[in-house]
Amino acid sequence: MGMDAGLKRELEEKVYAGERLSREDGIALYGCDDLAWLGGLAHEVRTRKNGDVVHFNVNRHLNMTNVCTASCAYCSFQRKPGEQDAYTMRIEEAVRLAKAMERENLTELHIVNGLHPTLPWRYYPRSLKALKEALPQVSLKAFTATEIHHFETISGLSASEILDELIEAGLESLTGGGAEIFDWEVRQHIVDHRTHWEDWSRIHRLAHEKGLKTPSTMLYGHIEEPRHRVDHVLRLRELQDETGGFQVFIPLRYQHDFVDMQDGKVRNKLQARTTMASGAEALKTFAVSRLLFDNVPHVKVFWVMHGVSTAQLALNHGADDMDGSVVEYKITHDADNYGTPDKLTREDILDLIRDAGFRPVERNTRYETIREYPGPDPERREAPQPMRV
Repeated sequence: MGMDAGLKRELEEKVYAGERLSREDGIALYGCDDLAWLGGLAHEVRTRKNGDVVHFNVNRHLNMTNVCTASCAYCSFQRKPGEQDAYTMRIEEAVRLAKAMERENLTELHIVNGLHPTLPWRYYPRSLKALKEALPQVSLKAFTATEIHHFETISGLSASEILDELIEAGLESLTGGGAEIFDWEVRQHIVDHRTHWEDWSRIHRLAHEKGLKTPSTMLYGHIEEPRHRVDHVLRLRELQDETGGFQVFIPLRYQHDFVDMQDGKVRNKLQARTTMASGAEALKTFAVSRLLFDNVPHVKVFWVMHGVSTAQLALNHGADDMDGSVVEYKITHDADNYGTPDKLTREDILDLIRDAGFRPVERNTRYETIREYPGPDPERREAPQPMRV
């Protein structure tokens, strides 16, 4: 579907004037099939905010247990107690795994778990404390709002008390998971836990009040429609107006389950009626998200869920962060087999960013610069350049 030339001009003028886009504007942008135009607008906003920089960090994803009381429709990660490949790490094992990456100048541990029915609350602050003692220079980015809500249930403490205790143990940021799509019309069909918009936003608001900066996410490309994506981003934008605590927005591409697990079970209950988002749909989602979410500084493309080529293209469609040199990303790698590596080294990331025509900057969890690197070699005739708008 084409977009009326008058509306195109009107939206362009709003973007160039720095005016906030409305819900109707967002829906209209998703209805536009001119991806080059959309990408150009998003690139203009991304360049204003972040210049020619692409951020990345060196991190490790650590999933201490895949045992989960929930059976979310899209999830291939969760296992029930007693299943063949269900696991729960002893704290010493988690520390050993984390320490194995130390020589690569790791700066962040990203910790997400299943909602384990019987693990005691004390396991979680103890594990953070042990990890922080073992890796004092590494930032701990741990737990979704869904996990914090689960901790309230198993501990009898409030989210505020839980966050205080986790911060004391070394927590530096929550993760952005558990968001999926907030609109109940969609959410009731995809989520099998109790944490919906009201509790997700309450917990992130509390984290922001306590000085934590957190990421925000959206799982797209399943049964939702563009209007649901717009609604999702606008809820986050409104909360950001209030707290200013979100550092980054991360659109996450929903994955099919290709039955590559040891037990051969298909756990994804959506895939019979869904197709995964195409590369073009992914780029449109990045562009529209960047244009709508005007008060968040960064948009991240998580290359594990998009593939490296689409991730590079996303840098010209609003994204300015390429995540990190992830090791052992289980949440979707239990689902995908379309050729995405599960690890990129620092050198790999630098090459990918330069190859897309940008200047790499290594950051920490709080988006403070650790090191700036040279951009693409301008002497190379074939050296790519960021898209001009």
